[in-house]
Parts: sequence; C-alpha cells; structure tokens
Amino acid sequence: MDQSDQGRILAGKVAVVTGSARGIGKAIALALAHRGADVVVSDVDLAGAQAAAAEIAGLGRRSLAVPCNVARREEVDALIGRAAGELGRLDILVNNAGITRDTLLVRMTEEQWDLVLDINLKGTFFGCAAAARVMMKARTGKIVNLASITGLIGNVGQANYSASKAGVIALTRTVAKELAGRNIQVNAVAPGFIETEMTRELPEKARESFLANIPLGRAGTPADVAALVCFLASPEADYITGQCVTIDGGLTIQ
Repeated sequence: MDQSDQGRILAGKVAVVTGSARGIGKAIALALAHRGADVVVSDVDLAGAQAAAAEIAGLGRRSLAVPCNVARREEVDALIGRAAGELGRLDILVNNAGITRDTLLVRMTEEQWDLVLDINLKGTFFGCAAAARVMMKARTGKIVNLASITGLIGNVGQANYSASKAGVIALTRTVAKELAGRNIQVNAVAPGFIETEMTRELPEKARESFLANIPLGRAGTPADVAALVCFLASPEADYITGQCVTIDGGLTIQ
C-alpha cells in the first residue's frame, strides 16, 4: 500500500517502538506515524533516535526520542512512563530492540549468551510488564513483539539468538492469555531473511544460500515487516491475539 493511501487508521494513538533509531525498528516507527500515530522512538543510540523522531515530527505527528537500554528495568519503566505522561496515553508497544552475538555453541561464552538473552528476551519481558500496567487501566492496547524464524527452526551459530526468540514467542502467548480479559492483544512477528545493515554484511555465498531457499525468490524489506506490525497494532486485528506470524517469503514452508 502506498503511504498516501494508508489513511489514518491509527490517528490519536500513541506508540512506543524500542530499538527504533535504524533498520526494522525505524521502519516500524515511520510506518506507524504514516498511519496517524504519535510515536516515541527509543534506542541506546540517542542521536539516531532524535533523527528518527525529527522525521516523524516532519509528518505532523508528535514524537519523543528517549534513550533506553531495555536490559535495565528502570529504564524501560521510565520510557513507558514518559510516553504515557508526556503524550497522554499508551496504545501500542512494539518490542523491537535486539542484538546478535553469533558463534558456534562450543565457542559461545557465557557473556555472549547472557547479553543476547538479557536484551532480546528479558528486555521484551520488561516492556510487556511496564506497558501492561498502563494498558490494563485503560482496558485496551496492542503489544507486538519481534521474534524470528530462528525461534521456530533454529539456526547454526545462533544458539543464544534462537533461544531468545523462542522465549519471546512463548512469552507472547502467555502474556496474551493474561491480558485478554482487559482487551489487550499481544502478538509476535517472526521475520525471515530481511535486508538490513546486518544481513548486507553477510558473505555473498551465505546470502545466495539464504535466497535460494526462499520460494518468493527475494529477501524481505523492513517495510514488509513494518506493514505487518502496523496491521497487528490496528483495530483491524482486534480479534487476533497470542499468535506468532511469520514473514519470510515462504522460507519455513514445510
């Protein structure tokens, strides 16, 4: 859908997107703004977050740039508090922040394991818990967690990342059950091979191997992922909760 045709389905809504200074997170933040939402851009990279927030403001939306390390609960609580306090409400949380520290299992250090689990899984837990306290009072809300197909099928060299994303999927399903009674929908999105700064750095042979296994014959884009997240964050998805939706060009078709 062309941005000019997207309407204002999220007009009046306030969204928080973690890890949104660049890449998929930034694409999600901008897509939410194009659909009418005011957006809090959050990242450990404050300068990048400020630049993204300025782009959103240029669309005529309210926007804040808030530094946040999602592995620290007090920072996540402060982020959600600022969003609800300064913008007046919290309707949408997208837990996007994540990292990789890839290596084979036998070479993986405890530090590499802990860092990935702390940011990808514990950070999502902190975000869900903080947002839930606000959304439960309002008796409405949408939470979208970024998982990965590696959380479903695994991947060589990504024991820590795969475990963290499998945890995100299980966490999503549990939180969805706990919050359904308060009219809060919680879903996960599991991207496959998406064109980002990280994937562009892969050796050409590795890229060719990935692409050869994608039935649609191409990598996904941040915009592809953003469109799905926006759908799940919209009223059109009011009867969808506890789901993990893959967006992978058919890579995981069995």
